[in-house]
Amino acid sequence: MGILRSVRPERRSLRADVVAGLPGAISSVPNGMASAALIGVNPIHGLYASFAGPVAGGLATSSQLMVVTTTTAGALAAGSALEGVDAADRPQALLLLTIIAGVVMILAGVARLGRYTRFVSHSVMTGFLTGISVNIVLSQLPGLTGADATGELALTKAVDVVFHPTRIDVASLLAGVGALGILIGLSRTRLAAVSALIALVVPTVGLAVAGAGTVTRVKDTGEIPRGVPTPQLPDLSQLSFPLVTGALAVAAIVLVQGSGVAEAAPNRDGTASNANRDFVAQGIGNLAAGFFRGQPVGGSVGQTALNQTVGGRTRWAAILSGLWMIAILVACAGVIGLVALPTLAAILVYAAVKSLKPGELATILRTGPTSQIAVVTTFCATLFLPVSAAVGIGVSLSLLLQLNQEAMDLKIVQLTPINGGRWTEQPAPASLPSHQATVLDVYGSLLYAGSRTLRVKLPDPAGTEAPTVVLRLRGRTAVGATFVKIVDDYAAALETVGGRLYLSGVDPTLAELLRRTDRPDGSDPIGVYEATELVGESTEQALREAEAWAVRHRPESPGQ
Repeated sequence: MGILRSVRPERRSLRADVVAGLPGAISSVPNGMASAALIGVNPIHGLYASFAGPVAGGLATSSQLMVVTTTTAGALAAGSALEGVDAADRPQALLLLTIIAGVVMILAGVARLGRYTRFVSHSVMTGFLTGISVNIVLSQLPGLTGADATGELALTKAVDVVFHPTRIDVASLLAGVGALGILIGLSRTRLAAVSALIALVVPTVGLAVAGAGTVTRVKDTGEIPRGVPTPQLPDLSQLSFPLVTGALAVAAIVLVQGSGVAEAAPNRDGTASNANRDFVAQGIGNLAAGFFRGQPVGGSVGQTALNQTVGGRTRWAAILSGLWMIAILVACAGVIGLVALPTLAAILVYAAVKSLKPGELATILRTGPTSQIAVVTTFCATLFLPVSAAVGIGVSLSLLLQLNQEAMDLKIVQLTPINGGRWTEQPAPASLPSHQATVLDVYGSLLYAGSRTLRVKLPDPAGTEAPTVVLRLRGRTAVGATFVKIVDDYAAALETVGGRLYLSGVDPTLAELLRRTDRPDGSDPIGVYEATELVGESTEQALREAEAWAVRHRPESPGQ
């Protein structure tokens, strides 16, 4: 019932949402067409996605102002997945890819995987998005100039254009440069919201007046049907491994970007967004887009920002932008076919350059080797490999960096009690003193690699007599099998020289887990002291017992 109430239009906000939806729909015309051109299909597929995504996705999002529509990153990933598909089969393959991506997103939401987006590091995401932007600029250079370029990569095609300037069509170049000039010139004016539409119309009209027949138009890429498409089932004969991996890449990109959009567009009523529900919503948007012959959609940074700027108040601003798009498809299909393709390339180039963040990139490069490796590796992978492979490398690199950071950040300190129940902290000793108790505390993760780092950094008991160690574990509710093995081995090493290990501040749940392992079960050679409400109490108890052990095993002095 709560979801139904959140979907119901608010009478006091409906007028503002109707007005806000129109500029959203108008700006979706050039953006949707450009995204489809990036995939290499008829621009109409981008327009179909621009009505199906906002309507279906907008009904389900928890982030009310999020606009689920075409994105350049998702389009590039889809284009990379369909690169080997024949042009005649590409529309059907795109339909299937979009639906598969939608199913993956829904499953991710149902499985509550939203929390895992935080494991994609900022450095990796910046490198990936920077590579995406550069790839878009390079890939659109032939379309911007009207040149027939060859090459397998966007970089090689761009180089081919530069080294063969005689292939450039002057009329196409003028149209593309003119569109770029309009976009730049209007970027800081009140017309910025519709600058992309003006950049389509003015050069296209100019070409028509000049009679430039060499410039490729939208209608040259395929028929532009009037009205709303009928739903269509996918052709499963188009299913292939590259298609599936491409759909997974699209889903990963869309979900991570969507999480960022949700953070940047908080709900006006103060309710918190739910990443898992937004995953499902974007999946529903993709299912709708696919069945209506559209392309992949996701939370759009630009369209969501526009929705906020023009006064959208509820989810109905996004939904109504999709409904306005239907009206545009019914009334203006014939006009859409006259648009010059170089203007679409100009819109993509402008959007890609605008999305670059050199200051942020420079900051990452100054933060150390780990960040440098992450951003450079992901950038190069995006530039030279298929997007699906780049996404896989980026996700894997993020996880490796996380594990490495956890292992490297682990620190052991020695605690020494002073008057008043307080403790001083100093670096842990390299070796243990004989017949004395040493209290140690650990900063950092104790899972997997962190536990192995712990073993390396623990003071060495070799060569000593009857040393005792109190290892403080307060606040740790879970450890892995690696930690249990490390603790057991260290206790055995202490026992070999007549010493003993104590664990203090142990959470009751963790204590039970340790007992089930049949290793540190409270008997020799390990003592376990569970945490109490009084911070430090269990450590003091363990220290007293450790000191008593050391005294009992101290050799008697001569004459005693």
